[in-house]
Amino acid sequence: MSLERNDIDTPEKRGAYTVSVVGCGRMGLPHACLFAEAEFKVIGVDSDQRVIGLMKRGRASFAEPELDALIKRHVKDGRLTTTSDARKAALTSDVIIFAVPTPIDQKKKPNYSRLEKACKDVGMGLRSGSLVIFTSPTGPGVTETLVKETLESASGLKAGVDFGLAYSPIRAVMGRMLQDIATCARVVGAVSEQSLKAACLFLSTIVKGEIIKVRDIKTAEALKLFENVYRDVNIALANEFAHFCEKAGIDFVEARKAANTQPQCHLLTPKTVGGHVSRDSYLLLDEADAVDVKLRMLMVARKINDEMLGHTVHLVRDALKSCGKTMRRAKISVFGVSCRPNIKEPRGSSVKKFVGMLNKKGALVKVYDPFFSQNELIEMGYPAEKTLTKTVEGADCLVIAMGHDRFRRLNLRKIKFLVKKPAAIVDMGHVIVPQKAKKEGFVYRGVGRGV
Repeated sequence: MSLERNDIDTPEKRGAYTVSVVGCGRMGLPHACLFAEAEFKVIGVDSDQRVIGLMKRGRASFAEPELDALIKRHVKDGRLTTTSDARKAALTSDVIIFAVPTPIDQKKKPNYSRLEKACKDVGMGLRSGSLVIFTSPTGPGVTETLVKETLESASGLKAGVDFGLAYSPIRAVMGRMLQDIATCARVVGAVSEQSLKAACLFLSTIVKGEIIKVRDIKTAEALKLFENVYRDVNIALANEFAHFCEKAGIDFVEARKAANTQPQCHLLTPKTVGGHVSRDSYLLLDEADAVDVKLRMLMVARKINDEMLGHTVHLVRDALKSCGKTMRRAKISVFGVSCRPNIKEPRGSSVKKFVGMLNKKGALVKVYDPFFSQNELIEMGYPAEKTLTKTVEGADCLVIAMGHDRFRRLNLRKIKFLVKKPAAIVDMGHVIVPQKAKKEGFVYRGVGRGV
Protein backbone atom coordinates (compact mmCIF):
# COMPACT_ATOMS: atom_id res chain seq x y z
CA MET A 1 0.00 0.00 0.00
CA SER A 2 3.02 2.28 0.47
CA LEU A 3 3.88 1.99 -3.22
CA GLU A 4 6.20 4.55 -4.83
CA ARG A 5 6.79 5.11 -8.55
CA ASN A 6 10.40 3.94 -8.42
CA ASP A 7 9.23 0.64 -6.86
CA ILE A 8 7.69 -0.50 -10.16
CA ASP A 9 9.39 1.60 -12.85
CA THR A 10 11.26 -1.29 -14.49
CA PRO A 11 10.27 -4.83 -15.56
CA GLU A 12 12.78 -6.26 -13.08
CA LYS A 13 11.20 -4.41 -10.16
CA ARG A 14 7.65 -5.31 -11.26
CA GLY A 15 8.67 -8.96 -11.33
CA ALA A 16 9.00 -8.87 -7.54
CA TYR A 17 5.24 -8.17 -7.14
CA THR A 18 2.41 -10.69 -7.40
CA VAL A 19 -1.00 -9.65 -8.72
CA SER A 20 -4.14 -11.74 -8.34
CA VAL A 21 -7.09 -11.13 -10.66
CA VAL A 22 -10.28 -12.53 -9.13
CA GLY A 23 -12.78 -13.28 -11.89
CA CYS A 24 -11.25 -14.26 -15.23
CA GLY A 25 -14.15 -13.30 -17.46
CA ARG A 26 -14.28 -10.73 -20.21
CA MET A 27 -13.06 -7.89 -17.97
CA GLY A 28 -10.70 -9.71 -15.62
CA LEU A 29 -8.70 -11.90 -18.00
CA PRO A 30 -7.52 -9.06 -20.28
CA HIS A 31 -6.29 -7.27 -17.13
CA ALA A 32 -4.42 -10.38 -16.04
CA CYS A 33 -2.70 -10.61 -19.44
CA LEU A 34 -1.79 -6.93 -19.52
CA PHE A 35 -0.24 -7.13 -16.04
CA ALA A 36 1.70 -10.21 -17.18
CA GLU A 37 2.85 -8.21 -20.22
CA ALA A 38 4.11 -5.55 -17.79
CA GLU A 39 6.09 -8.44 -16.19
CA PHE A 40 4.27 -8.75 -12.89
CA LYS A 41 3.69 -12.26 -11.57
CA VAL A 42 -0.02 -12.85 -12.12
CA ILE A 43 -2.45 -15.35 -10.62
CA GLY A 44 -5.75 -15.77 -12.44
CA VAL A 45 -8.47 -16.75 -9.96
CA ASP A 46 -11.87 -18.12 -10.97
CA SER A 47 -14.40 -20.40 -9.27
CA ASP A 48 -15.31 -22.00 -12.62
CA GLN A 49 -13.07 -25.01 -13.25
CA ARG A 50 -13.84 -24.83 -16.97
CA VAL A 51 -12.39 -21.31 -17.13
CA ILE A 52 -9.28 -22.45 -15.23
CA GLY A 53 -8.86 -25.48 -17.50
CA LEU A 54 -9.07 -23.36 -20.64
CA MET A 55 -6.54 -20.85 -19.30
CA LYS A 56 -4.07 -23.63 -18.53
CA ARG A 57 -4.35 -24.63 -22.19
CA GLY A 58 -3.78 -21.04 -23.29
CA ARG A 59 -7.38 -20.14 -24.09
CA ALA A 60 -10.07 -17.78 -22.88
CA SER A 61 -13.66 -18.86 -22.28
CA PHE A 62 -14.79 -16.18 -24.75
CA ALA A 63 -13.60 -14.78 -28.07
CA GLU A 64 -11.44 -11.65 -27.94
CA PRO A 65 -8.82 -10.64 -30.53
CA GLU A 66 -5.18 -11.31 -29.52
CA LEU A 67 -6.12 -12.54 -26.05
CA ASP A 68 -5.42 -16.25 -26.54
CA ALA A 69 -1.92 -15.48 -27.85
CA LEU A 70 -1.12 -13.53 -24.68
CA ILE A 71 -2.51 -16.26 -22.42
CA LYS A 72 -0.44 -18.94 -24.18
CA ARG A 73 2.75 -16.87 -23.99
CA HIS A 74 2.48 -16.02 -20.31
CA VAL A 75 1.26 -19.44 -19.17
CA LYS A 76 4.25 -20.91 -21.00
CA ASP A 77 6.78 -18.49 -19.47
CA GLY A 78 5.26 -18.99 -16.01
CA ARG A 79 4.25 -15.38 -15.53
CA LEU A 80 0.53 -16.28 -15.54
CA THR A 81 -0.68 -19.08 -13.28
CA THR A 82 -4.21 -20.10 -12.36
CA THR A 83 -6.18 -21.30 -9.35
CA SER A 84 -9.72 -21.60 -8.05
CA ASP A 85 -8.54 -20.95 -4.47
CA ALA A 86 -8.93 -17.20 -3.82
CA ARG A 87 -7.68 -17.47 -0.25
CA LYS A 88 -4.46 -19.16 -1.33
CA ALA A 89 -3.92 -16.56 -4.05
CA ALA A 90 -4.45 -13.69 -1.60
CA LEU A 91 -1.86 -15.12 0.79
CA THR A 92 0.89 -14.54 -1.79
CA SER A 93 -0.44 -11.38 -3.47
CA ASP A 94 0.62 -7.77 -3.15
CA VAL A 95 -2.25 -6.49 -5.30
CA ILE A 96 -5.70 -8.05 -5.78
CA ILE A 97 -7.96 -6.99 -8.63
CA PHE A 98 -11.65 -7.92 -8.41
CA ALA A 99 -13.53 -8.35 -11.70
CA VAL A 100 -16.54 -10.28 -10.40
CA PRO A 101 -19.81 -9.40 -12.20
CA THR A 102 -23.09 -8.72 -10.44
CA PRO A 103 -26.09 -10.41 -12.10
CA ILE A 104 -29.61 -9.02 -12.07
CA ASP A 105 -32.33 -11.40 -10.89
CA GLN A 106 -35.81 -11.90 -12.32
CA LYS A 107 -37.15 -9.12 -10.10
CA LYS A 108 -34.61 -6.70 -11.68
CA LYS A 109 -32.61 -6.55 -8.46
CA PRO A 110 -28.82 -6.97 -8.17
CA ASN A 111 -27.53 -10.19 -6.64
CA TYR A 112 -24.27 -9.49 -4.81
CA SER A 113 -23.87 -12.98 -3.34
CA ARG A 114 -21.08 -13.98 -5.72
CA LEU A 115 -19.16 -10.79 -4.97
CA GLU A 116 -19.67 -11.24 -1.23
CA LYS A 117 -18.34 -14.81 -1.33
CA ALA A 118 -15.28 -13.73 -3.33
CA CYS A 119 -14.60 -11.01 -0.73
CA LYS A 120 -14.86 -13.55 2.12
CA ASP A 121 -12.46 -15.95 0.37
CA VAL A 122 -9.93 -13.22 -0.39
CA GLY A 123 -10.33 -11.69 3.08
CA MET A 124 -9.30 -14.93 4.76
CA GLY A 125 -5.94 -14.74 3.01
CA LEU A 126 -5.52 -10.96 2.79
CA ARG A 127 -2.12 -9.73 3.99
CA SER A 128 -1.37 -6.47 5.75
CA GLY A 129 0.01 -3.95 3.26
CA SER A 130 -1.86 -5.38 0.25
CA LEU A 131 -3.78 -3.24 -2.23
CA VAL A 132 -7.31 -4.25 -3.31
CA ILE A 133 -8.88 -2.71 -6.44
CA PHE A 134 -12.46 -3.35 -7.54
CA THR A 135 -13.36 -2.88 -11.21
CA SER A 136 -16.86 -4.31 -11.82
CA PRO A 137 -19.97 -2.09 -11.79
CA THR A 138 -21.71 -1.90 -8.41
CA GLY A 139 -24.34 0.34 -6.93
CA PRO A 140 -22.87 3.56 -5.46
CA GLY A 141 -21.92 2.77 -1.87
CA VAL A 142 -21.63 -1.02 -2.24
CA THR A 143 -17.82 -1.06 -2.21
CA GLU A 144 -17.63 1.09 0.94
CA THR A 145 -20.27 -1.01 2.74
CA LEU A 146 -20.72 -4.65 1.67
CA VAL A 147 -17.28 -5.09 0.10
CA LYS A 148 -15.25 -3.20 2.70
CA GLU A 149 -17.07 -4.71 5.67
CA THR A 150 -16.78 -8.26 4.29
CA LEU A 151 -13.05 -7.90 3.64
CA GLU A 152 -12.45 -6.39 7.10
CA SER A 153 -14.53 -9.03 8.89
CA ALA A 154 -12.82 -11.95 7.10
CA SER A 155 -9.28 -10.56 7.44
CA GLY A 156 -9.33 -8.76 10.80
CA LEU A 157 -7.64 -5.86 8.99
CA LYS A 158 -8.88 -2.30 8.48
CA ALA A 159 -9.27 -0.75 5.02
CA GLY A 160 -7.20 2.38 4.50
CA VAL A 161 -5.00 1.50 7.48
CA ASP A 162 -3.86 -2.11 7.11
CA PHE A 163 -4.66 -2.59 3.42
CA GLY A 164 -5.44 -0.30 0.52
CA LEU A 165 -8.91 -0.24 -1.05
CA ALA A 166 -9.77 1.45 -4.35
CA TYR A 167 -12.36 1.31 -7.11
CA SER A 168 -11.59 1.79 -10.82
CA PRO A 169 -14.32 0.99 -13.37
CA ILE A 170 -13.40 -0.46 -16.75
CA ARG A 171 -14.18 1.38 -19.96
CA ALA A 172 -13.79 -1.20 -22.70
CA VAL A 173 -15.82 -2.63 -25.57
CA MET A 174 -16.00 -6.28 -26.57
CA GLY A 175 -13.81 -6.94 -29.56
CA ARG A 176 -11.17 -4.41 -28.50
CA MET A 177 -10.81 -5.05 -24.78
CA LEU A 178 -7.00 -5.05 -24.63
CA GLN A 179 -6.73 -1.85 -26.63
CA ASP A 180 -9.41 -0.01 -24.65
CA ILE A 181 -8.04 -1.01 -21.23
CA ALA A 182 -4.61 0.21 -22.26
CA THR A 183 -5.63 3.48 -23.92
CA CYS A 184 -8.89 4.79 -22.42
CA ALA A 185 -8.86 7.25 -19.53
CA ARG A 186 -9.14 5.43 -16.19
CA VAL A 187 -11.09 6.78 -13.20
CA VAL A 188 -9.91 5.89 -9.69
CA GLY A 189 -11.49 6.48 -6.28
CA ALA A 190 -10.24 5.16 -2.93
CA VAL A 191 -10.87 5.08 0.83
CA SER A 192 -7.69 6.99 1.64
CA GLU A 193 -5.06 9.18 -0.01
CA GLN A 194 -2.47 6.43 0.31
CA SER A 195 -4.80 3.88 -1.30
CA LEU A 196 -5.53 6.32 -4.13
CA LYS A 197 -1.86 6.99 -4.81
CA ALA A 198 -0.95 3.29 -4.82
CA ALA A 199 -3.86 2.33 -7.09
CA CYS A 200 -3.04 5.08 -9.60
CA LEU A 201 0.65 4.11 -9.71
CA PHE A 202 -0.16 0.46 -10.11
CA LEU A 203 -2.76 0.94 -12.87
CA SER A 204 -0.45 3.32 -14.74
CA THR A 205 1.79 0.34 -15.53
CA ILE A 206 -0.82 -0.93 -18.01
CA VAL A 207 -2.94 2.17 -18.69
CA LYS A 208 -1.41 4.69 -21.10
CA GLY A 209 -4.48 6.92 -21.05
CA GLU A 210 -5.18 9.61 -18.47
CA ILE A 211 -5.64 8.54 -14.83
CA ILE A 212 -8.51 10.58 -13.38
CA LYS A 213 -8.71 10.82 -9.58
CA VAL A 214 -12.11 11.39 -7.98
CA ARG A 215 -12.95 12.31 -4.39
CA ASP A 216 -14.14 8.88 -3.23
CA ILE A 217 -15.19 5.39 -4.26
CA LYS A 218 -18.89 6.22 -4.37
CA THR A 219 -18.24 8.88 -7.02
CA ALA A 220 -16.29 6.40 -9.15
CA GLU A 221 -19.07 3.81 -8.81
CA ALA A 222 -21.73 6.34 -9.78
CA LEU A 223 -20.04 7.77 -12.84
CA LYS A 224 -19.57 4.30 -14.34
CA LEU A 225 -23.30 3.67 -14.04
CA PHE A 226 -24.07 7.15 -15.36
CA GLU A 227 -22.14 6.39 -18.55
CA ASN A 228 -24.26 3.36 -19.43
CA VAL A 229 -27.50 4.86 -18.12
CA TYR A 230 -26.91 7.81 -20.47
CA ARG A 231 -26.71 5.31 -23.32
CA ASP A 232 -29.79 3.42 -22.13
CA VAL A 233 -31.91 6.59 -22.00
CA ASN A 234 -30.74 7.79 -25.41
CA ILE A 235 -31.48 4.40 -26.99
CA ALA A 236 -34.99 4.68 -25.53
CA LEU A 237 -35.38 8.04 -27.28
CA ALA A 238 -34.24 6.47 -30.56
CA ASN A 239 -36.71 3.62 -30.04
CA GLU A 240 -39.54 6.10 -29.52
CA PHE A 241 -38.57 7.99 -32.68
CA ALA A 242 -38.43 4.65 -34.53
CA HIS A 243 -42.00 3.79 -33.49
CA PHE A 244 -43.17 7.20 -34.70
CA CYS A 245 -41.35 6.88 -38.03
CA GLU A 246 -42.89 3.48 -38.74
CA LYS A 247 -46.38 4.95 -38.38
CA ALA A 248 -45.63 8.27 -40.08
CA GLY A 249 -43.99 6.82 -43.19
CA ILE A 250 -40.52 8.17 -42.37
CA ASP A 251 -37.23 6.32 -42.67
CA PHE A 252 -35.55 6.87 -39.30
CA VAL A 253 -32.21 5.57 -40.63
CA GLU A 254 -32.12 8.37 -43.20
CA ALA A 255 -33.49 10.99 -40.77
CA ARG A 256 -30.95 10.02 -38.07
CA LYS A 257 -28.01 10.20 -40.45
CA ALA A 258 -29.02 13.67 -41.62
CA ALA A 259 -29.88 14.92 -38.11
CA ASN A 260 -26.48 13.84 -36.77
CA THR A 261 -24.71 16.22 -39.13
CA GLN A 262 -25.78 18.89 -36.62
CA PRO A 263 -22.87 19.01 -34.13
CA GLN A 264 -25.11 19.00 -31.04
CA CYS A 265 -27.26 16.06 -32.19
CA HIS A 266 -26.15 12.49 -31.44
CA LEU A 267 -29.13 10.23 -32.09
CA LEU A 268 -28.37 6.56 -31.45
CA THR A 269 -29.59 3.51 -33.33
CA PRO A 270 -32.90 1.98 -32.19
CA LYS A 271 -32.42 -1.49 -30.74
CA THR A 272 -33.19 -3.93 -27.98
CA VAL A 273 -31.04 -3.33 -24.92
CA GLY A 274 -29.56 -6.09 -22.80
CA GLY A 275 -26.24 -7.01 -21.23
CA HIS A 276 -24.23 -4.52 -19.20
CA VAL A 277 -26.24 -1.45 -20.28
CA SER A 278 -29.55 -2.68 -18.83
CA ARG A 279 -27.75 -4.23 -15.84
CA ASP A 280 -26.12 -0.94 -14.89
CA SER A 281 -29.46 0.85 -15.12
CA TYR A 282 -30.97 -1.62 -12.66
CA LEU A 283 -27.96 -1.25 -10.34
CA LEU A 284 -28.58 2.49 -10.23
CA LEU A 285 -32.34 2.14 -9.82
CA ASP A 286 -31.78 -0.18 -6.86
CA GLU A 287 -29.51 2.32 -5.09
CA ALA A 288 -31.86 5.20 -5.90
CA ASP A 289 -34.69 3.26 -4.29
CA ALA A 290 -32.53 2.74 -1.20
CA VAL A 291 -32.18 6.53 -0.76
CA ASP A 292 -35.85 7.15 -1.66
CA VAL A 293 -35.22 8.81 -5.02
CA LYS A 294 -37.34 8.05 -8.08
CA LEU A 295 -35.29 8.22 -11.28
CA ARG A 296 -38.36 8.75 -13.41
CA MET A 297 -36.66 9.25 -16.76
CA LEU A 298 -34.62 6.08 -16.32
CA MET A 299 -37.67 4.06 -15.27
CA VAL A 300 -39.53 5.17 -18.40
CA ALA A 301 -36.49 4.43 -20.57
CA ARG A 302 -36.18 0.94 -19.11
CA LYS A 303 -39.87 0.28 -19.85
CA ILE A 304 -39.49 1.50 -23.44
CA ASN A 305 -36.38 -0.59 -24.07
CA ASP A 306 -37.80 -3.68 -22.38
CA GLU A 307 -40.79 -3.47 -24.74
CA MET A 308 -38.66 -3.49 -27.92
CA LEU A 309 -38.67 -7.27 -28.26
CA GLY A 310 -42.46 -7.27 -28.12
CA HIS A 311 -42.48 -4.56 -30.78
CA THR A 312 -40.27 -6.69 -33.00
CA VAL A 313 -42.64 -9.65 -32.58
CA HIS A 314 -45.42 -7.28 -33.68
CA LEU A 315 -43.41 -6.40 -36.81
CA VAL A 316 -43.03 -10.12 -37.59
CA ARG A 317 -46.75 -10.71 -37.15
CA ASP A 318 -47.59 -7.69 -39.34
CA ALA A 319 -45.16 -8.79 -42.07
CA LEU A 320 -46.60 -12.31 -42.11
CA LYS A 321 -50.13 -10.89 -42.28
CA SER A 322 -49.12 -8.93 -45.38
CA CYS A 323 -48.00 -12.27 -46.86
CA GLY A 324 -51.41 -13.76 -46.09
CA LYS A 325 -49.96 -15.89 -43.29
CA THR A 326 -50.30 -16.19 -39.51
CA MET A 327 -47.67 -16.60 -36.82
CA ARG A 328 -48.91 -20.07 -35.91
CA ARG A 329 -46.72 -22.70 -37.60
CA ALA A 330 -44.94 -20.03 -39.63
CA LYS A 331 -41.32 -20.98 -40.34
CA ILE A 332 -39.09 -18.15 -39.18
CA SER A 333 -35.33 -17.94 -39.75
CA VAL A 334 -33.51 -15.74 -37.22
CA PHE A 335 -30.06 -14.44 -38.19
CA GLY A 336 -27.58 -13.51 -35.46
CA VAL A 337 -27.40 -14.41 -31.75
CA SER A 338 -24.48 -12.24 -30.58
CA CYS A 339 -24.99 -9.29 -28.25
CA ARG A 340 -23.22 -6.93 -30.70
CA PRO A 341 -22.53 -6.96 -34.45
CA ASN A 342 -19.44 -8.77 -35.74
CA ILE A 343 -18.36 -10.46 -32.52
CA LYS A 344 -18.76 -13.94 -31.11
CA GLU A 345 -20.38 -13.24 -27.75
CA PRO A 346 -23.87 -14.50 -26.84
CA ARG A 347 -23.88 -13.19 -23.25
CA GLY A 348 -26.08 -10.13 -22.94
CA SER A 349 -27.99 -10.93 -26.13
CA SER A 350 -31.80 -10.67 -26.17
CA VAL A 351 -32.16 -13.12 -29.06
CA LYS A 352 -32.82 -16.16 -26.84
CA LYS A 353 -35.78 -14.36 -25.26
CA PHE A 354 -36.97 -13.22 -28.70
CA VAL A 355 -36.91 -16.80 -30.05
CA GLY A 356 -38.88 -17.91 -26.99
CA MET A 357 -41.51 -15.26 -27.67
CA LEU A 358 -41.86 -16.43 -31.28
CA ASN A 359 -42.18 -20.05 -30.12
CA LYS A 360 -44.95 -19.09 -27.69
CA LYS A 361 -46.85 -17.60 -30.64
CA GLY A 362 -46.65 -20.97 -32.38
CA ALA A 363 -43.84 -20.17 -34.82
CA LEU A 364 -41.25 -22.75 -35.89
CA VAL A 365 -37.86 -21.07 -35.53
CA LYS A 366 -34.43 -21.86 -36.96
CA VAL A 367 -31.33 -19.84 -36.02
CA TYR A 368 -28.13 -19.06 -37.89
CA ASP A 369 -25.04 -17.05 -36.95
CA PRO A 370 -21.78 -17.18 -38.97
CA PHE A 371 -19.72 -16.71 -35.79
CA PHE A 372 -21.04 -19.94 -34.22
CA SER A 373 -21.08 -23.56 -35.36
CA GLN A 374 -24.30 -25.55 -35.43
CA ASN A 375 -23.18 -27.51 -32.36
CA GLU A 376 -22.39 -24.33 -30.44
CA LEU A 377 -25.84 -22.92 -31.21
CA ILE A 378 -27.54 -26.17 -30.19
CA GLU A 379 -25.55 -26.25 -26.94
CA MET A 380 -26.89 -22.75 -26.19
CA GLY A 381 -30.43 -24.03 -26.69
CA TYR A 382 -31.09 -22.74 -30.21
CA PRO A 383 -32.67 -24.82 -33.00
CA ALA A 384 -29.98 -24.53 -35.67
CA GLU A 385 -28.99 -25.78 -39.11
CA LYS A 386 -25.45 -26.20 -40.44
CA THR A 387 -25.69 -23.60 -43.20
CA LEU A 388 -27.51 -20.41 -44.06
CA THR A 389 -29.08 -22.17 -47.05
CA LYS A 390 -30.56 -24.90 -44.85
CA THR A 391 -31.79 -22.27 -42.40
CA VAL A 392 -33.80 -20.34 -45.00
CA GLU A 393 -35.25 -23.30 -46.94
CA GLY A 394 -39.03 -23.09 -46.76
CA ALA A 395 -38.99 -20.04 -44.48
CA ASP A 396 -41.97 -17.72 -44.33
CA CYS A 397 -40.02 -14.90 -42.67
CA LEU A 398 -36.36 -13.94 -42.25
CA VAL A 399 -35.51 -11.90 -39.15
CA ILE A 400 -32.16 -10.07 -39.05
CA ALA A 401 -31.76 -10.01 -35.26
CA MET A 402 -28.13 -8.81 -35.25
CA GLY A 403 -26.57 -6.62 -37.93
CA HIS A 404 -23.41 -8.60 -38.73
CA ASP A 405 -21.62 -7.30 -41.83
CA ARG A 406 -22.03 -10.79 -43.30
CA PHE A 407 -25.78 -10.18 -43.51
CA ARG A 408 -25.29 -7.01 -45.54
CA ARG A 409 -24.05 -9.29 -48.32
CA LEU A 410 -27.06 -11.61 -48.36
CA ASN A 411 -27.95 -12.58 -51.92
CA LEU A 412 -31.69 -11.94 -51.84
CA ARG A 413 -32.00 -12.94 -55.49
CA LYS A 414 -30.89 -16.48 -54.60
CA ILE A 415 -32.65 -16.60 -51.25
CA LYS A 416 -36.03 -15.82 -52.80
CA PHE A 417 -35.94 -19.20 -54.55
CA LEU A 418 -35.40 -21.01 -51.23
CA VAL A 419 -38.14 -19.40 -49.14
CA LYS A 420 -41.87 -20.14 -49.19
CA LYS A 421 -43.38 -17.31 -51.22
CA PRO A 422 -44.63 -14.81 -50.46
CA ALA A 423 -42.03 -14.30 -47.73
CA ALA A 424 -41.09 -11.45 -45.43
CA ILE A 425 -37.94 -9.84 -44.09
CA VAL A 426 -37.92 -8.13 -40.68
CA ASP A 427 -34.72 -6.14 -40.29
CA MET A 428 -33.72 -5.27 -36.71
CA GLY A 429 -30.11 -4.59 -37.67
CA HIS A 430 -30.69 -2.11 -40.52
CA VAL A 431 -28.52 -4.14 -42.93
CA ILE A 432 -31.05 -4.71 -45.73
CA VAL A 433 -31.93 -1.94 -48.19
CA PRO A 434 -35.77 -1.88 -48.16
CA GLN A 435 -36.07 -1.14 -51.90
CA LYS A 436 -33.83 -4.12 -52.79
CA ALA A 437 -35.87 -6.46 -50.61
CA LYS A 438 -39.12 -5.28 -52.19
CA LYS A 439 -37.64 -5.55 -55.68
CA GLU A 440 -36.93 -9.24 -55.04
CA GLY A 441 -40.53 -9.79 -53.96
CA PHE A 442 -40.15 -9.74 -50.16
CA VAL A 443 -42.52 -7.98 -47.79
CA TYR A 444 -40.20 -5.71 -45.78
CA ARG A 445 -40.45 -4.43 -42.23
CA GLY A 446 -37.67 -2.76 -40.29
CA VAL A 447 -37.32 -1.05 -36.92
CA GLY A 448 -37.91 2.64 -37.66
CA ARG A 449 -38.30 2.04 -41.38
CA GLY A 450 -41.59 3.65 -42.33
CA VAL A 451 -40.97 2.93 -46.02
